[in-house]
Amino acid sequence: MNYHILQKDNLNCFIKSLAKQMKVYAPVAKGYNNFAFEEVTEAEQISMDYIPTILPPKKYFMPPREKMLDFDLNGGKPQDKAVLEAEKLAVFAVHTCDLAGIQCLNMVFSERPRDYNYLLRKENIVIIGLECNKYCDGNASCALVGNHYPNGGYDLFFTDIGDKWIIHVNTQKGEELVEGMGLGKASVADMTALGKVREAKKEAFGNEIGVEPKKLTEVFAKGMDSKVWHDVGSRCVSCGNCTNVCPTCYCFDMTDSINLDMKTGSRNRTWDSCQFETFATVAGGENFREERAHRQRHRYYRKFKYPLDKFNRAFCTGCGRCTRTCMAKINLKDTLKALAAESK
Repeated sequence: MNYHILQKDNLNCFIKSLAKQMKVYAPVAKGYNNFAFEEVTEAEQISMDYIPTILPPKKYFMPPREKMLDFDLNGGKPQDKAVLEAEKLAVFAVHTCDLAGIQCLNMVFSERPRDYNYLLRKENIVIIGLECNKYCDGNASCALVGNHYPNGGYDLFFTDIGDKWIIHVNTQKGEELVEGMGLGKASVADMTALGKVREAKKEAFGNEIGVEPKKLTEVFAKGMDSKVWHDVGSRCVSCGNCTNVCPTCYCFDMTDSINLDMKTGSRNRTWDSCQFETFATVAGGENFREERAHRQRHRYYRKFKYPLDKFNRAFCTGCGRCTRTCMAKINLKDTLKALAAESK
């Protein structure tokens, strides 16, 4: 696909033009060093230099609370009707770590049985990425998992090259957008500037834990009985913050709500967390991950071991949200360092 150019002074025109076609959601400042994706109508509302938002943009693909169907038991014959709210929208300025998170969810929900609510909603969303030319903060570990460079998963992708944005068009959907706005194509000088930005990132981004990424599989293969899990488990308060803000956590609970007529109601899906004590409780009251240490270990293995075995990619995107939001100050990079040191 092509590369196009947008002068920074024209970003507002781009956002306004996009907002005429669909709702636009972008990172907005929410107090000191906090950001959230919210609906915007002009560029001045958007924070282009931001640390990862409180919740990842997965909330537009898999809402925290979602009605799946309405049912009616009147007349003796149960009737149900699937519900899907999937308005057309654009998510703007998505960091590469969050693009990676959406790619992970795409793989999970495309497996049989496919999650058609997710897949149909995804088709209605335009994804516009934004490149990070430096680390967000010290909690990020995107270089460890290879998510500091763009790796697909977007329709358009913005990179700052000085006084302008260079825009990579990755899909037909993205091509139609830039053609409708009349954006000029990138010149040879623009592509040279992009190359210099990417070259500079080799110095700016490095290995955050001192362990080769390829060695992590071996580290986790040895770490099932590590004392590290008892350490983090003794500090964990099982609040579920780490999983609720994670771009790749997709566990959910399904409940039926009955109306007062005892005949009609709805089935609803809500986010759930493997860190809650009740999550692994089964019939008879048995809990196969009763200890917090076991739940923490499960969370890390769901990021660095199990998905590598199944999908050949880590499900940690390096965004750093779990560390920022942890009430017990459990640091993902410190945990990985301790696990790697013990494995030696």
